[in-house]
Amino acid sequence: MPEEYLDGFRHTLTEVAASGRRLTREELKTRRTLGEQAAEAGHGLRALIVAHLAATRAAWPAGPGSAESTLAALAAVEQAVDAFAEGYERAQRLTVRREEAARREFIDDLLYGRSDLGRLVERAERFGLRLSRAHAVAVAEGSTAYVEGGPVARQVEASVLSRFDSHNILLTTKNGRLLCIAPGDEDEVLTHFAQQAYAATDGGRVAVGRPQHGPGGVVQSYEEALAALEMAVRLDLAGPVLRAADLLVYPVLARDRQAMADLVSHTLGPLTGARGGAGPLLETLTVYFDAGCVAAEAARRLSLSVRALTYRLERIHHLTGADPADPAHRYMLQTAVIGARLLDWPDRPL
Repeated sequence: MPEEYLDGFRHTLTEVAASGRRLTREELKTRRTLGEQAAEAGHGLRALIVAHLAATRAAWPAGPGSAESTLAALAAVEQAVDAFAEGYERAQRLTVRREEAARREFIDDLLYGRSDLGRLVERAERFGLRLSRAHAVAVAEGSTAYVEGGPVARQVEASVLSRFDSHNILLTTKNGRLLCIAPGDEDEVLTHFAQQAYAATDGGRVAVGRPQHGPGGVVQSYEEALAALEMAVRLDLAGPVLRAADLLVYPVLARDRQAMADLVSHTLGPLTGARGGAGPLLETLTVYFDAGCVAAEAARRLSLSVRALTYRLERIHHLTGADPADPAHRYMLQTAVIGARLLDWPDRPL
Protein backbone atom coordinates (compact mmCIF):
# COMPACT_ATOMS: atom_id res chain seq x y z
CA MET A 1 0.00 0.00 0.00
CA PRO A 2 1.55 3.36 -1.04
CA GLU A 3 2.80 5.26 1.94
CA GLU A 4 1.46 8.60 0.65
CA TYR A 5 -2.11 7.70 1.73
CA LEU A 6 -0.92 7.62 5.34
CA ASP A 7 0.84 10.96 4.99
CA GLY A 8 0.83 12.79 8.34
CA PHE A 9 -1.39 10.20 10.01
CA ARG A 10 1.21 8.85 12.47
CA HIS A 11 2.40 12.34 13.42
CA THR A 12 -1.18 13.51 14.02
CA LEU A 13 -1.93 10.46 16.15
CA THR A 14 1.14 11.07 18.29
CA GLU A 15 0.15 14.72 18.83
CA VAL A 16 -3.42 13.81 19.76
CA ALA A 17 -2.29 11.17 22.24
CA ALA A 18 -0.06 13.73 23.90
CA SER A 19 -2.45 16.70 23.94
CA GLY A 20 -5.88 15.09 23.86
CA ARG A 21 -7.06 17.47 21.10
CA ARG A 22 -9.39 16.57 18.24
CA LEU A 23 -8.40 16.62 14.59
CA THR A 24 -8.49 20.04 12.97
CA ARG A 25 -10.66 20.92 9.96
CA GLU A 26 -7.57 21.03 7.76
CA GLU A 27 -6.43 17.59 8.93
CA LEU A 28 -9.86 16.12 8.16
CA LYS A 29 -9.81 17.77 4.73
CA THR A 30 -6.41 16.19 4.07
CA ARG A 31 -7.72 12.74 5.01
CA ARG A 32 -10.72 13.16 2.65
CA THR A 33 -8.46 14.27 -0.17
CA LEU A 34 -6.18 11.29 0.33
CA GLY A 35 -9.24 9.01 0.33
CA GLU A 36 -10.34 10.45 -3.02
CA GLN A 37 -6.88 9.98 -4.47
CA ALA A 38 -6.73 6.37 -3.28
CA ALA A 39 -10.11 5.61 -4.90
CA GLU A 40 -9.06 7.21 -8.19
CA ALA A 41 -5.87 5.15 -8.13
CA GLY A 42 -7.94 1.96 -7.84
CA HIS A 43 -6.92 0.83 -4.35
CA GLY A 44 -9.38 -1.21 -2.29
CA LEU A 45 -10.97 0.46 0.73
CA ARG A 46 -10.57 -2.59 2.96
CA ALA A 47 -6.80 -2.71 2.45
CA LEU A 48 -6.55 1.03 3.06
CA ILE A 49 -8.38 0.79 6.38
CA VAL A 50 -6.18 -2.14 7.43
CA ALA A 51 -3.15 0.01 6.61
CA HIS A 52 -4.48 2.80 8.83
CA LEU A 53 -5.05 0.39 11.70
CA ALA A 54 -1.55 -1.05 11.27
CA ALA A 55 -0.11 2.48 11.32
CA THR A 56 -2.15 3.16 14.48
CA ARG A 57 -0.66 0.14 16.18
CA ALA A 58 2.86 1.13 15.12
CA ALA A 59 2.45 4.73 16.29
CA TRP A 60 0.66 3.98 19.53
CA PRO A 61 2.55 5.59 22.42
CA ALA A 62 4.70 3.14 24.39
CA GLY A 63 4.14 2.69 28.09
CA PRO A 64 1.07 3.24 30.21
CA GLY A 65 -1.02 6.30 29.51
CA SER A 66 -4.06 7.97 31.02
CA ALA A 67 -7.53 6.87 30.04
CA GLU A 68 -8.14 10.35 28.60
CA SER A 69 -5.18 10.17 26.23
CA THR A 70 -6.18 6.67 25.11
CA LEU A 71 -9.74 7.79 24.40
CA ALA A 72 -8.47 10.86 22.55
CA ALA A 73 -6.21 8.71 20.38
CA LEU A 74 -9.05 6.30 19.58
CA ALA A 75 -11.34 9.22 18.73
CA ALA A 76 -8.68 10.63 16.43
CA VAL A 77 -8.34 7.29 14.64
CA GLU A 78 -12.11 7.15 14.24
CA GLN A 79 -12.22 10.68 12.82
CA ALA A 80 -9.31 10.08 10.48
CA VAL A 81 -10.62 6.78 9.10
CA ASP A 82 -14.15 8.16 8.73
CA ALA A 83 -12.91 11.21 6.79
CA PHE A 84 -10.69 9.03 4.62
CA ALA A 85 -13.61 6.67 3.84
CA GLU A 86 -15.87 9.64 3.11
CA GLY A 87 -13.45 10.97 0.52
CA TYR A 88 -13.00 7.49 -0.95
CA GLU A 89 -16.76 6.93 -1.31
CA ARG A 90 -17.29 10.41 -2.76
CA ALA A 91 -14.71 9.71 -5.45
CA GLN A 92 -16.38 6.38 -6.21
CA ARG A 93 -19.79 8.03 -6.57
CA LEU A 94 -18.36 10.60 -8.94
CA THR A 95 -16.72 7.85 -10.99
CA VAL A 96 -19.97 5.91 -11.18
CA ARG A 97 -21.86 9.02 -12.28
CA ARG A 98 -19.26 9.75 -14.95
CA GLU A 99 -19.46 6.16 -16.17
CA GLU A 100 -23.26 6.31 -16.26
CA ALA A 101 -23.20 9.61 -18.14
CA ALA A 102 -20.68 8.23 -20.66
CA ARG A 103 -22.76 5.07 -21.13
CA ARG A 104 -25.97 7.06 -21.63
CA GLU A 105 -24.28 9.39 -24.10
CA PHE A 106 -22.94 6.40 -26.04
CA ILE A 107 -26.36 4.71 -26.13
CA ASP A 108 -28.03 7.90 -27.35
CA ASP A 109 -25.42 8.33 -30.08
CA LEU A 110 -25.67 4.66 -31.02
CA LEU A 111 -29.47 4.64 -31.33
CA TYR A 112 -29.73 7.99 -33.09
CA GLY A 113 -26.66 7.57 -35.32
CA ARG A 114 -25.51 11.11 -34.66
CA SER A 115 -21.86 10.53 -33.74
CA ASP A 116 -18.75 10.26 -35.87
CA LEU A 117 -18.67 6.61 -36.97
CA GLY A 118 -14.98 6.11 -36.21
CA ARG A 119 -15.35 7.42 -32.69
CA LEU A 120 -18.59 5.49 -32.23
CA VAL A 121 -16.88 2.21 -33.17
CA GLU A 122 -14.04 2.96 -30.75
CA ARG A 123 -16.45 3.71 -27.89
CA ALA A 124 -18.59 0.68 -28.69
CA GLU A 125 -15.70 -1.69 -28.02
CA ARG A 126 -15.51 -0.33 -24.49
CA PHE A 127 -19.08 -1.54 -23.96
CA GLY A 128 -18.55 -4.91 -25.62
CA LEU A 129 -19.99 -4.19 -29.07
CA ARG A 130 -18.04 -4.79 -32.26
CA LEU A 131 -19.96 -2.70 -34.75
CA SER A 132 -18.27 -4.38 -37.73
CA ARG A 133 -20.61 -7.32 -36.99
CA ALA A 134 -24.34 -7.48 -37.64
CA HIS A 135 -26.50 -6.61 -34.64
CA ALA A 136 -30.18 -6.87 -33.86
CA VAL A 137 -32.22 -4.94 -31.32
CA ALA A 138 -35.17 -6.12 -29.24
CA VAL A 139 -37.42 -3.51 -27.62
CA ALA A 140 -39.92 -4.25 -24.85
CA GLU A 141 -42.63 -1.94 -23.59
CA GLY A 142 -45.24 -2.36 -20.90
CA SER A 143 -47.95 -0.44 -19.14
CA THR A 144 -45.42 1.76 -17.31
CA ALA A 145 -42.11 3.40 -18.16
CA TYR A 146 -38.95 1.52 -17.15
CA VAL A 147 -35.71 3.15 -16.04
CA GLU A 148 -32.08 2.08 -15.95
CA GLY A 149 -31.37 0.37 -12.64
CA GLY A 150 -35.06 -0.05 -11.82
CA PRO A 151 -36.37 -3.38 -10.49
CA VAL A 152 -37.75 -4.57 -13.85
CA ALA A 153 -34.61 -3.61 -15.78
CA ARG A 154 -32.40 -5.30 -13.15
CA GLN A 155 -34.51 -8.46 -13.18
CA VAL A 156 -34.38 -8.85 -16.96
CA GLU A 157 -30.67 -7.97 -17.14
CA ALA A 158 -29.76 -10.47 -14.42
CA SER A 159 -31.65 -13.23 -16.20
CA VAL A 160 -30.05 -12.55 -19.59
CA LEU A 161 -26.49 -12.05 -18.34
CA SER A 162 -26.61 -15.13 -16.10
CA ARG A 163 -27.26 -17.26 -19.17
CA PHE A 164 -25.24 -15.61 -21.94
CA ASP A 165 -21.81 -14.03 -22.35
CA SER A 166 -22.15 -10.43 -21.23
CA HIS A 167 -19.19 -9.18 -23.28
CA ASN A 168 -21.14 -8.73 -26.50
CA ILE A 169 -24.61 -7.90 -25.15
CA LEU A 170 -25.83 -4.44 -24.17
CA LEU A 171 -28.97 -4.08 -22.07
CA THR A 172 -30.36 -0.64 -21.38
CA THR A 173 -33.50 1.51 -21.35
CA LYS A 174 -34.67 4.22 -23.72
CA ASN A 175 -37.80 6.35 -23.48
CA GLY A 176 -39.30 4.05 -20.86
CA ARG A 177 -38.66 0.86 -22.84
CA LEU A 178 -36.26 -2.03 -22.23
CA LEU A 179 -33.66 -2.69 -24.94
CA CYS A 180 -31.37 -5.58 -25.72
CA ILE A 181 -28.65 -5.23 -28.38
CA ALA A 182 -27.01 -8.50 -29.39
CA PRO A 183 -25.03 -9.97 -32.29
CA GLY A 184 -27.30 -10.74 -35.21
CA ASP A 185 -26.30 -14.41 -35.30
CA GLU A 186 -27.25 -14.98 -31.65
CA ASP A 187 -31.03 -14.97 -31.93
CA GLU A 188 -31.35 -17.07 -28.77
CA VAL A 189 -30.23 -14.04 -26.74
CA LEU A 190 -33.03 -11.86 -28.11
CA THR A 191 -35.55 -14.68 -27.74
CA HIS A 192 -34.62 -15.15 -24.09
CA PHE A 193 -34.74 -11.38 -23.52
CA ALA A 194 -38.19 -11.26 -25.11
CA GLN A 195 -39.46 -14.06 -22.85
CA GLN A 196 -38.05 -12.46 -19.70
CA ALA A 197 -39.20 -8.96 -20.64
CA TYR A 198 -42.71 -10.18 -21.43
CA ALA A 199 -42.93 -11.82 -18.02
CA ALA A 200 -41.33 -8.91 -16.14
CA THR A 201 -43.51 -6.26 -17.78
CA ASP A 202 -46.65 -8.15 -16.79
CA GLY A 203 -47.76 -8.98 -20.30
CA GLY A 204 -46.11 -6.20 -22.27
CA ARG A 205 -45.13 -6.43 -25.90
CA VAL A 206 -41.71 -7.08 -27.42
CA ALA A 207 -40.53 -6.36 -30.96
CA VAL A 208 -37.32 -7.64 -32.54
CA GLY A 209 -35.66 -5.81 -35.42
CA ARG A 210 -33.82 -7.62 -38.20
CA PRO A 211 -30.03 -8.11 -37.97
CA GLN A 212 -28.29 -5.23 -39.73
CA HIS A 213 -24.61 -4.79 -40.59
CA GLY A 214 -22.17 -2.00 -39.86
CA PRO A 215 -22.09 0.92 -37.42
CA GLY A 216 -25.51 2.07 -38.59
CA GLY A 217 -27.00 -1.39 -38.27
CA VAL A 218 -28.02 -0.92 -34.65
CA VAL A 219 -29.99 2.21 -35.55
CA GLN A 220 -31.78 0.43 -38.40
CA SER A 221 -32.70 -2.58 -36.29
CA TYR A 222 -33.84 -0.34 -33.42
CA GLU A 223 -36.07 1.71 -35.72
CA GLU A 224 -37.54 -1.47 -37.20
CA ALA A 225 -38.40 -2.73 -33.71
CA LEU A 226 -40.05 0.59 -32.83
CA ALA A 227 -42.03 0.54 -36.08
CA ALA A 228 -43.17 -3.01 -35.32
CA LEU A 229 -44.43 -1.91 -31.88
CA GLU A 230 -46.30 0.99 -33.44
CA MET A 231 -47.75 -1.28 -36.12
CA ALA A 232 -48.87 -3.76 -33.46
CA VAL A 233 -50.84 -1.06 -31.67
CA ARG A 234 -52.44 0.28 -34.85
CA LEU A 235 -53.39 -3.17 -36.15
CA ASP A 236 -54.03 -4.76 -32.74
CA LEU A 237 -51.72 -7.59 -33.70
CA ALA A 238 -51.85 -10.65 -31.51
CA GLY A 239 -48.81 -12.22 -29.89
CA PRO A 240 -46.43 -10.86 -27.26
CA VAL A 241 -43.34 -11.09 -29.49
CA LEU A 242 -43.30 -9.47 -32.92
CA ARG A 243 -40.52 -9.76 -35.46
CA ALA A 244 -39.97 -6.98 -37.95
CA ALA A 245 -39.10 -9.58 -40.59
CA ASP A 246 -42.66 -10.97 -40.34
CA LEU A 247 -44.28 -7.54 -40.71
CA LEU A 248 -42.54 -6.22 -43.81
CA VAL A 249 -45.76 -6.21 -45.82
CA TYR A 250 -47.34 -3.54 -43.61
CA PRO A 251 -44.79 -0.75 -44.21
CA VAL A 252 -45.05 -1.52 -47.93
CA LEU A 253 -48.82 -1.12 -47.82
CA ALA A 254 -48.60 2.06 -45.76
CA ARG A 255 -45.91 3.68 -47.91
CA ASP A 256 -48.36 5.16 -50.46
CA ARG A 257 -51.03 6.60 -48.21
CA GLN A 258 -53.12 8.09 -50.98
CA ALA A 259 -53.27 4.82 -52.93
CA MET A 260 -54.24 2.98 -49.75
CA ALA A 261 -56.90 5.56 -48.92
CA ASP A 262 -58.34 5.19 -52.44
CA LEU A 263 -58.45 1.39 -52.04
CA VAL A 264 -60.20 1.62 -48.67
CA SER A 265 -62.68 4.22 -49.91
CA HIS A 266 -63.49 2.33 -53.09
CA THR A 267 -63.68 -1.16 -51.54
CA LEU A 268 -65.06 -0.55 -48.05
CA GLY A 269 -66.67 2.87 -48.38
CA PRO A 270 -70.09 1.36 -49.16
CA LEU A 271 -70.13 -0.26 -45.71
CA THR A 272 -70.91 3.16 -44.21
CA GLY A 273 -74.41 2.77 -45.61
CA ALA A 274 -75.10 -0.22 -43.36
CA ARG A 275 -77.27 0.10 -40.27
CA GLY A 276 -74.91 0.89 -37.43
CA GLY A 277 -72.22 2.17 -39.80
CA ALA A 278 -69.14 0.45 -41.16
CA GLY A 279 -67.63 -0.50 -37.77
CA PRO A 280 -69.43 -3.81 -37.05
CA LEU A 281 -69.01 -5.12 -40.60
CA LEU A 282 -65.35 -4.07 -40.71
CA GLU A 283 -64.79 -5.93 -37.43
CA THR A 284 -66.49 -8.97 -38.94
CA LEU A 285 -64.12 -8.93 -41.91
CA THR A 286 -61.10 -8.45 -39.65
CA VAL A 287 -61.97 -11.41 -37.44
CA TYR A 288 -62.98 -13.55 -40.43
CA PHE A 289 -59.62 -13.05 -42.11
CA ASP A 290 -57.72 -13.48 -38.83
CA ALA A 291 -59.53 -16.80 -38.36
CA GLY A 292 -58.25 -18.04 -41.72
CA CYS A 293 -61.65 -17.50 -43.35
CA VAL A 294 -63.11 -20.32 -41.24
CA ALA A 295 -66.68 -19.24 -40.55
CA ALA A 296 -67.19 -21.37 -37.43
CA GLU A 297 -64.02 -20.03 -35.78
CA ALA A 298 -64.82 -16.44 -36.75
CA ALA A 299 -68.34 -16.81 -35.35
CA ARG A 300 -66.93 -18.14 -32.08
CA ARG A 301 -64.52 -15.22 -31.74
CA LEU A 302 -67.33 -12.74 -32.42
CA SER A 303 -69.75 -14.57 -30.08
CA LEU A 304 -72.17 -15.02 -33.00
CA SER A 305 -73.94 -17.99 -34.49
CA VAL A 306 -72.58 -19.23 -37.80
CA ARG A 307 -75.89 -18.19 -39.37
CA ALA A 308 -75.51 -14.63 -38.07
CA LEU A 309 -71.93 -14.46 -39.34
CA THR A 310 -73.01 -15.76 -42.75
CA TYR A 311 -75.67 -13.06 -42.88
CA ARG A 312 -73.06 -10.38 -42.18
CA LEU A 313 -70.76 -11.71 -44.90
CA GLU A 314 -73.65 -11.70 -47.36
CA ARG A 315 -74.47 -8.13 -46.36
CA ILE A 316 -70.84 -7.13 -47.04
CA HIS A 317 -71.05 -8.84 -50.43
CA HIS A 318 -74.24 -6.98 -51.25
CA LEU A 319 -72.88 -3.57 -50.23
CA THR A 320 -69.37 -3.82 -51.71
CA GLY A 321 -69.89 -6.21 -54.59
CA ALA A 322 -66.96 -8.28 -53.27
CA ASP A 323 -67.54 -11.72 -51.77
CA PRO A 324 -65.26 -12.45 -48.74
CA ALA A 325 -65.68 -16.18 -49.40
CA ASP A 326 -64.50 -15.88 -53.00
CA PRO A 327 -60.70 -16.23 -53.38
CA ALA A 328 -60.84 -13.87 -56.37
CA HIS A 329 -62.18 -11.09 -54.13
CA ARG A 330 -60.53 -12.05 -50.89
CA TYR A 331 -57.10 -10.48 -51.48
CA MET A 332 -58.54 -7.08 -52.36
CA LEU A 333 -60.88 -7.12 -49.37
CA GLN A 334 -58.18 -8.27 -46.94
CA THR A 335 -55.73 -5.64 -48.20
CA ALA A 336 -58.43 -2.98 -47.84
CA VAL A 337 -59.15 -4.17 -44.27
CA ILE A 338 -55.44 -3.89 -43.40
CA GLY A 339 -55.41 -0.42 -44.96
CA ALA A 340 -58.43 0.62 -42.93
CA ARG A 341 -56.67 -0.44 -39.74
CA LEU A 342 -53.49 1.38 -40.74
CA LEU A 343 -55.46 4.55 -41.53
CA ASP A 344 -57.75 4.18 -38.48
CA TRP A 345 -60.80 4.22 -40.73
CA PRO A 346 -63.72 4.79 -40.26
CA ASP A 347 -62.91 6.66 -37.02
CA ARG A 348 -60.80 9.07 -39.07
CA PRO A 349 -61.95 10.39 -42.42
CA LEU A 350 -59.81 9.46 -45.42
